[in-house]
Amino acid sequence: MHPQTTSWYSATATPAPDLPPLQGDHTTDVCIIGGGLTGCSAALHLAERGYRVILLEAERIAFGASGRSGGQMIAGFNRDTGAIARLTGPEDARRLWDLCEDALDLTRSLIRTHAIPCDFRDGTVFVGEKPRHHADIEATYAEWTRLGRRDLAVWDRDETQRQVASPRYTSGLYDPHGGHLHPLNYTLGLAAAARAAGAQMYEHSPMLRWQEGDPARVETPQGSVRARFVILAGNAYLWATERRLGRRIMPVGTYIAATEPLGEERASTLIRSGAAVCDMNFVLNYFRLSSDHRLLFGGRVSYSRLDPADVGAAIRRTMLRILPQLADTRMDYAWGGHVAITVNRLPHFGRLAPNVLFAQGYSGHGIALTGLAGRLMAEAVAGQAERFDVFSRIPHLPFPGGTALRTPLLVLAMAWHRLRDLL
Repeated sequence: MHPQTTSWYSATATPAPDLPPLQGDHTTDVCIIGGGLTGCSAALHLAERGYRVILLEAERIAFGASGRSGGQMIAGFNRDTGAIARLTGPEDARRLWDLCEDALDLTRSLIRTHAIPCDFRDGTVFVGEKPRHHADIEATYAEWTRLGRRDLAVWDRDETQRQVASPRYTSGLYDPHGGHLHPLNYTLGLAAAARAAGAQMYEHSPMLRWQEGDPARVETPQGSVRARFVILAGNAYLWATERRLGRRIMPVGTYIAATEPLGEERASTLIRSGAAVCDMNFVLNYFRLSSDHRLLFGGRVSYSRLDPADVGAAIRRTMLRILPQLADTRMDYAWGGHVAITVNRLPHFGRLAPNVLFAQGYSGHGIALTGLAGRLMAEAVAGQAERFDVFSRIPHLPFPGGTALRTPLLVLAMAWHRLRDLL
């Protein structure tokens, strides 16, 4: 069992070796900080290019959001292309869309190439219950069709309720290019592939500090690494260590629970297509079926860093408002973790020095974009930074209020959005 013992993911994790902490002084081509999806993807792509790679993880591989998330692989970003174009210009907005589509294909390719057992299934469904949600679904369909997608389907009330067994939802948008997977096993699979390609990985090796230079130097409690390049891939778990990055992300608690096994027949009546489902609320609910016919349901976030007293009970109440027919089922697992959001809800890529790269702030779209980020940073290390720089040109502002006030300000803002979701 993986150390995250309260999650269904950890209970069904692929066996993985315990990796030693870094000890002594080392020299390498690239030192990667963070053993989640971004770091493991970067390690794999760099090792495949022949670079010497050392990856440092403060806890265990996949300890953070990569091993705890909802597991949904969603197309696009948290902003429409019109809003993105106002930030980046129309040409980069189009490039970003194309790169996001590449990320979906890359995820499938990595799973297939490295035979990663992560229960991948095709399809995502966006569902709506209010008139403004229906308008959003129609707008998304029109936008994605204009961008070249020809595989989408808009569902009316009857088809939505036939496909997703909830009386609340009255419209839907089905995207077969999305999907869902077991995120912990996917991350462990990428890590195993990276080690097989020659990357060295160390657990229980938190970065204490790093020093700019050529080579740069990274210090851990028991050792150090000198590297030509450093990649910072800690996302929500690095914000306090590297404050220049921390000002532009907000760690957000997100929570999921898993029902008892429902049996194949009953489970299939809940989501007939087997796709991952998420609604159109700002503080959204999302759910999908597991390989052993449980319902995995997420519908609770914390912007204040205060976890719910009973995560399972809180999520179950929300689940029953949407799927009341599950009133006779128990919740077997409940867990949470932290993802990172940015002010503009777009990923934050860049450099802290010419040889120090970072990627963070996927804002709920990390399953696919993390794998892409790792590949793009490997390209940049190899001197091919054109695609990485499409992301690095996105302008990002720090969260208002500084360290002391930004959390209370965001809590107030999210309370307003949550109230709007209820209206």
